[in-house]
Amino acid sequence: MAIVDRFVLDVPESWADLDLSGSVLAETRAAALALTESPREKATINDMFRQAREVSRAARRHGALFAAGTATIFEDGLFLGYAMVFAVTAPPGRELTLPVLAAQLSPGGTGGSKAGADRTVSAVTLPNIGQVARITGTEEAQIAADITVRMLTMHTVIPIPGSMGDYLIVTCASPNLPLAADVYELFDAISGTFRFLPAEQPAGA
Repeated sequence: MAIVDRFVLDVPESWADLDLSGSVLAETRAAALALTESPREKATINDMFRQAREVSRAARRHGALFAAGTATIFEDGLFLGYAMVFAVTAPPGRELTLPVLAAQLSPGGTGGSKAGADRTVSAVTLPNIGQVARITGTEEAQIAADITVRMLTMHTVIPIPGSMGDYLIVTCASPNLPLAADVYELFDAISGTFRFLPAEQPAGA
């Protein structure tokens, strides 16, 4: 099997590198707040953007190899979504079981999450990879000391070719719980684009 050291994950064109603490996030937040006069809705919007900032910081802090996200305003409301790739190594002598994975990974990258009753484990086929494991469900993630957020999550577990016990986890997450069916369809499409690239050959090789 060819040696690989690079990967590609395609996200929608409207998504950007997950640095949702800068000017883009501020502009989107201002636009979202301008759409409502309700104090309750304004509080909800501010809370969602605070969550977005913390997810961004946590992903970077915990070593995400790739992170992208979106804060998009539609006619029926605000959508926040994230796609991240983490490297995970199974402990020596142990397989990467669901409890082991849950201890290492969560949407905020802190390793502190509680699975909802709707969590499911399944086998899926990625076009460029083959059959892999997938964990889908609602998680309550501790993304900061004072912030806990419920998120729709999809973890797709991809073994690294030629590297026993090493995996890449494609994690997609969104706090838009009422949109579960559409969100999971989007997450499935994003995860399905994952592919490894051959290692670059040294000059003159």
